[in-house]
Amino acid sequence: MTANAPPPIEIPVFVVVPPQVLLLDIAGPIEVLRKANLEQDAVRFAIIYVGPSSDTGSSIGLGIAGIQPLPDRLPDAALVIMPGSADTPLGRERPDRAQDASHETAIIDWLKHAIRPGIRLASICSGALVAARAGLLDGHDCTTHHACTAELARLAPLARVRDNRLYVEDGERLTSAGITAGIDLMLHVVAQACGHAVALAVARYLVVYLRRGGADPQLSPFLEGRSHIHPAIHRAQDAITADPTADWSVERLADVAGASPRNLSRLFNEHAGMSVTDYVNRMRVALARELLAGSRLDIEAVATRSGFASARQLRRAWGRLHDGPPSRMRGDGNALSDVIV
Repeated sequence: MTANAPPPIEIPVFVVVPPQVLLLDIAGPIEVLRKANLEQDAVRFAIIYVGPSSDTGSSIGLGIAGIQPLPDRLPDAALVIMPGSADTPLGRERPDRAQDASHETAIIDWLKHAIRPGIRLASICSGALVAARAGLLDGHDCTTHHACTAELARLAPLARVRDNRLYVEDGERLTSAGITAGIDLMLHVVAQACGHAVALAVARYLVVYLRRGGADPQLSPFLEGRSHIHPAIHRAQDAITADPTADWSVERLADVAGASPRNLSRLFNEHAGMSVTDYVNRMRVALARELLAGSRLDIEAVATRSGFASARQLRRAWGRLHDGPPSRMRGDGNALSDVIV
């Protein structure tokens, strides 16, 4: 952080550690937040591990210590992460089932009084079952590991359980599917708090393909063409994503990427599956969609603010990607539901 930069916005993150926790449910999502802290200075995720016991076992037989007590009250705007547990952890010693049940009850009771409006609850894998037992998913769309959806529906009959989803966000309730989907969910959280570019950088560091997930089956334009690990192309794509309205000629992007213009064009087609111009236009159309949905600007103003020379140029680029014209984004209520956010 530079001397004149404002202090970062701090997001308190409380990771609940249940008995026999699925270690990847914690390690994957929190590694996303750790790397996000290193990628930028504007937002800091402050991680605190809490639970009913100062130490516990894990799914792979590795003990976990240094767990802080469940706090009496959570700070405003906190994010609570509820991982899942393993029924049969690795190791010769059988876990103490009675003690585990007591600790899970303590977690459920704590969630009931700790989660209030303004506090987000994110469950990973079977952690949704604990949230359901606390009555915190009633009236919400939610999901969990495919092996647990029937049980989730039984535990939360007033919830709307969605299957075949990486994650579901419904207000202040975020739920994810099996195990590694927690990484997808946390990348989504990072994108919201820190921007798409940071989330993409974190995904590349983890060598994962950043998927959009949620209820929208369409792939976000911000993520299309990013399922590769070529550093030069990512440098160019990061620059475009950070400022889609700039004058991105192939020559200028070649300087950013550290490649010749001819080689950059070849690499884009090979690794991103589209030309440089197509990629730039996709980012600008995505920005135009956000402006159409979130403002009352006329089409000329939207075109200008999206980096297009004219409304005609916007419509031409729009027509290559969408069946209807840009005006459909404001033509009916349903049109706004597919806005890229």
